[in-house]
Amino acid sequence: MTSPQQPQPDPAANGTEAQPQPAPGTPPQAPAAPPMPPAAPAVPQAPPAQAAPPAQQPAPEQPAPAAEAGTMMLQAQPAPAPAGEAGTMMLQAQTPGQQPQPAPADRPAPAPAAPPREAGTMMLQAQPMPEPQPLAAHGPGKDAGTMMLQAQPQAPAPAQAPQPYAQVPAAPPAGPAPGAGYVSPIPASPTHLGHALASEWTKIRSVRSTIWTLGVMAVLVLGIGALVATAVSTNESIGATPPLFFGFFGMLLGILCVLPLGVLVVSSEYGTGMIRTTLTACPARGRVLAAKALVFFGLTFVVTTVVTGLVAIMDNALLGDLSRAEVTGAEWLKSTVGVSLYVSFLGLLALAVGSLIRHSAGAITIMIGVVLLPFVLSMFMLTDSLSDLRNFLLGYSIPNQITVMYGSKFPFVDGGPSGWEPLWIVMGIAALALGGAYAVMRQRDV
Repeated sequence: MTSPQQPQPDPAANGTEAQPQPAPGTPPQAPAAPPMPPAAPAVPQAPPAQAAPPAQQPAPEQPAPAAEAGTMMLQAQPAPAPAGEAGTMMLQAQTPGQQPQPAPADRPAPAPAAPPREAGTMMLQAQPMPEPQPLAAHGPGKDAGTMMLQAQPQAPAPAQAPQPYAQVPAAPPAGPAPGAGYVSPIPASPTHLGHALASEWTKIRSVRSTIWTLGVMAVLVLGIGALVATAVSTNESIGATPPLFFGFFGMLLGILCVLPLGVLVVSSEYGTGMIRTTLTACPARGRVLAAKALVFFGLTFVVTTVVTGLVAIMDNALLGDLSRAEVTGAEWLKSTVGVSLYVSFLGLLALAVGSLIRHSAGAITIMIGVVLLPFVLSMFMLTDSLSDLRNFLLGYSIPNQITVMYGSKFPFVDGGPSGWEPLWIVMGIAALALGGAYAVMRQRDV
């Protein structure tokens, strides 16, 4: 489309018809039909203020062919339209091959010989401009102008037959073959007890309860052992009492620190709900219980062996010359390794009780009662009729069994275990408790 802005020479003055000038930079066009005279508009113009709205025009029957020429009517506006308003452009179609005849200047131009084949209306949406400029009008009176549009012949597009939808073969499922089972895309090795042991070791060494309980136990055993040995060393002689026996006083209080740790290894996970995550990662519940027991037993045994070994060396150095008893290798082994094994198995018993009860405070209370209650009850059985029960409770109480592991016994106790028997007793009780905990853990939901 070209928009002439320069005034054209008057055809009446020169006696020649005005030829449309091509715009600069456009390729030469084929010879077009003779232009219409400027004084003979195809459609009578209405006054600017009385322009008919586009909605009253008859609807076009069919679109104009692409190879026909058309005339674009430009209606001059008395004032530039404000930015943002819509405009109307009227397109008048002509019959192909019809030559317009120039009309004399003394009378109005006659109506076209043939009515326009098609008429259309094009709505132009004005764009907001900072300073809109009105279109310069051409033609007589500078009121209206005519712009010639030369249509280029276009080859009709070849009709394309509808293509049937191609049947795309369905892709085979990406899953495993039937009967092959699930195959994880992440490389994984079969799990075993070592993985559970690594997990439990990470737990027990990363919680504060382990440091507090074992730390307090070490301080009590070493501190009380040193104080007792220093106090007894002021005597001239301790008779036939073995010097390693005085480590018993500190270990009796140290047991009260190991038992809560054994309970918390299991019951803390039930209290926080972490046991669900543990059993999800390792559904084999027997493996979980075995890993907890092994990790706790190993850690407790190592720490207790170190502490009892230091106390034994200190007691022998301070009290060895005051005792008439000679300390043998068996007594050294039983006072250090034997006592450590006894305390560790007692901790396993607390672990099993914690797994059965699944409540920290309740399990700790039960274990403290197991350690102290038989000894305390026997103190109130003073009648002769209860002497047998009193001797049994005193002989098999936890304090008396620890004394036997240190190579001595309470002087007011008749009967009871001797030698390594306390260790076998606590081992059997711990094994039975762990078996019950495993059976209940398999049958009970978390």
